[in-house]
Amino acid sequence: MIIRLVEHKDFSSWLPLWDGYNAFYGREGETALRMDITQSTWQRFFDANEPMYALVAEEEGRLVGLAHYLFHRSTTRIEPVCYLNDLYTDRSVRGRGVGRALIEDVFARAREAGSKRTYWQTQDSNAEGRALYDKVAKHNGFIVYSHDE
Repeated sequence: MIIRLVEHKDFSSWLPLWDGYNAFYGREGETALRMDITQSTWQRFFDANEPMYALVAEEEGRLVGLAHYLFHRSTTRIEPVCYLNDLYTDRSVRGRGVGRALIEDVFARAREAGSKRTYWQTQDSNAEGRALYDKVAKHNGFIVYSHDE
């Protein structure tokens, strides 16, 4: 398995993983993301002015996982903070270390960028994901609120 930055040629292989990730969070069918949002997200990965990045896990020429992360400022730190925005592995490879490898690669890239903190969020019902997250990071007990217009 290889963990690497996404490339322009990966779009058609990345898209099913992105769709699977969004379906996990209830964004499918009538609630699916609009294609212009997906296209904008994809373009941000290749825009030098955007602090957003995408990794993929490749196994035998097939993409089997993705991780999207970004850097931002914080009021409690001088250095940038890394936010692991999205993490998804194909069902066929779950439990084989793909998710862990993606997370650890994000950690390494965050360190290279001078970030001492990487964080993410998930639904409390994501027992499968949380079993991994509890092994690689500390749950700080935060509850997430959002307001959409």
